[in-house]
Amino acid sequence: MITKFFQVIYLHALLLLLSGFGLFFPAILSAADQPGETIQKLAVAAKGAYTGAYVDFGDGEDNVTLEGLERFEKMVGKHQAIIAFGNFWGEQKFAVKSAQIVTRYGAIPLIFWSPWDKPYAEGMLPGRFNLYNILNGMWDAYIDKWAEDARDFGKPLLVAWGIEMNGTWFPWAGYHYGGGQKDLINQPSEPLGPRIYKEAYRYVVNRVRAKGAKNISWVFHLNNHSYPQDKSWNRYAAYYPGSDYVDWLALSVYGKMSKYMNWSSFYDVFHLAYEEINKIDPSKPVMVAEWGVGEYPLDGDKAEWVKKAFTDFQEHFSQVKAAVFWHERWQNKDESYSNLRVNSSPEALNAYRAGVRDPYWITRPRFRSEK
Repeated sequence: MITKFFQVIYLHALLLLLSGFGLFFPAILSAADQPGETIQKLAVAAKGAYTGAYVDFGDGEDNVTLEGLERFEKMVGKHQAIIAFGNFWGEQKFAVKSAQIVTRYGAIPLIFWSPWDKPYAEGMLPGRFNLYNILNGMWDAYIDKWAEDARDFGKPLLVAWGIEMNGTWFPWAGYHYGGGQKDLINQPSEPLGPRIYKEAYRYVVNRVRAKGAKNISWVFHLNNHSYPQDKSWNRYAAYYPGSDYVDWLALSVYGKMSKYMNWSSFYDVFHLAYEEINKIDPSKPVMVAEWGVGEYPLDGDKAEWVKKAFTDFQEHFSQVKAAVFWHERWQNKDESYSNLRVNSSPEALNAYRAGVRDPYWITRPRFRSEK
């Protein structure tokens, strides 16, 4: 008994010594393992909005580097509060390195965590990560491990699961799971596609929370236009998993991205979507999780588009509390290019720099504490 007593005393002394040097193991430090510990979440600013960016991180949207973030900041003249990147299920692991780089830079990660398999190409039909397999428990081990690693990361995260489900281009879209067909087995009867999506969303969030990953703020991320259009079953509200499962409402809002699209102003592509998303749950803050426009000088003036967008955010869309610019250039199948980068032209870059310079755009994440 005496020997055991001194062993315990020695162990506690050793742990105290190690803690002074920051040498605790992550599992010991995890707030989820400490009863009564507070958790940090991104705070909603009373005035202004967070500025953020996705910085052309490659095909997997996950090649995050500190040098790349610092170059982008130098180019646009403003530090970014939110950095978005992909962490798709095909990787089968939590993107700890990317998250570490983003937090070291001084931003909060916005992780697009979608059940997407390699190669990451739009237009693919549901595969091994289909929503039925998720609901049947096939990927429980992966979800649980991802959740544990996210929890042990210990710092605030924004996570958007299954984005743009109201379109047709991703394999988790409601369109691929019966669309507007009625679910006659379960009551009340609902459109089948949105119902399967909601069940999968809740299933994933519940498993992650069961592992204690309280540092995650969940982002419900839609596309500004629903496809198919003009279908009641494909409205935003049909997919909403409920207030208990969502911290932020989010939208992708793009102008012309290919030569086949018409030129439209930021206001024109956003104002109806803004009204609709605010009706889903007025208690939730709104984020434009992706926004941008291509460089098409024969069709429209990108610099003017960007300049007016920054004005519109403040004058018409004040409920938007964060906006993440999609800085990317890619080649299309017809060998044309879609150039959404802020520096696609000197004029576009100058317009972005001038707009984001306004103090309205918050450069560092602010956090609130909760149990």
